[in-house]
Amino acid sequence: MRACDVRGGFGFVVAAALGLAFAGLMPQPAAAQPYPSRTITAVVPLSAGNAIDVTARIVLEQMSRQMGQPIVVENRVGAGGTVGSNAVAKAAPDGYTLLVHSSSFTAAAAVYSSLPYDTLKDFAPVARLGLQPTILVTAPTKEFKTAADLINAAKERPGQLNYASAGVGSASHFAVERFRLAAGFQGQHVPFRGPNEAMSDVMAGRVDFYFLPLAPAMPLLQDKRLVGLAVSTPKRLPALPDVPTMTELGLGDAAYPFWTGIFLPRQTPREIVDRLQNEALKAVADPGVQERF
Repeated sequence: MRACDVRGGFGFVVAAALGLAFAGLMPQPAAAQPYPSRTITAVVPLSAGNAIDVTARIVLEQMSRQMGQPIVVENRVGAGGTVGSNAVAKAAPDGYTLLVHSSSFTAAAAVYSSLPYDTLKDFAPVARLGLQPTILVTAPTKEFKTAADLINAAKERPGQLNYASAGVGSASHFAVERFRLAAGFQGQHVPFRGPNEAMSDVMAGRVDFYFLPLAPAMPLLQDKRLVGLAVSTPKRLPALPDVPTMTELGLGDAAYPFWTGIFLPRQTPREIVDRLQNEALKAVADPGVQERF
């Protein structure tokens, strides 16, 4: 629920006077406990195991150690991440409910005609946890050995090739649309409930292509369960030296940055926002976290 404003009415003067008179006789409330004093819930609006979820768990685990309180990840899936975002927007602004989301968070208003929250007005940005390149992937059983093969096939068969996403309005959806528009072809969008379901259908060859962040893509590429056709970075990746960039393909406008960040409800006190920001940046810089990344 959205945190409510305290709306006290004006009492009678005599009541106020009596309240002051008896104030000294009543037990005084305990001093506010320092933040955090209990478990923090981190909402990830996509299914477990995706790039956002993995990034969140790595960083939040370190933040939990630093802050001395548990941080529990809760996956609230649905509507391209808007279900989880709405839950955080309506949560009490006390620092105990936070959102870990991706690039698609800022574009939701362009996808959905009506959102139950305002992206700009209902959230306080805390920290960016990372920026990942995305990889254009397909199944090894497909006829596409290069990105040019895929583009040519899509142009020869307008609207017949299909492409996966982790849901309408997800980062993978925007990544593939940027690529499709830059390359100038039509296709059939197949939205899935989450990235794991999308990857499964791409690997099985039921869907022609997909855009996947680097972290979950690497083991599948190494095991030859997927083929990488292009990367979204300006330069080739050391981990994938044989995979060309979008720029090399003449598609400089195709790259869609995939970032992960933390947000809080807008009315969260500034000192809590600052505390979480400092802890997040400290966690991201931790050598153990860097090694896991």
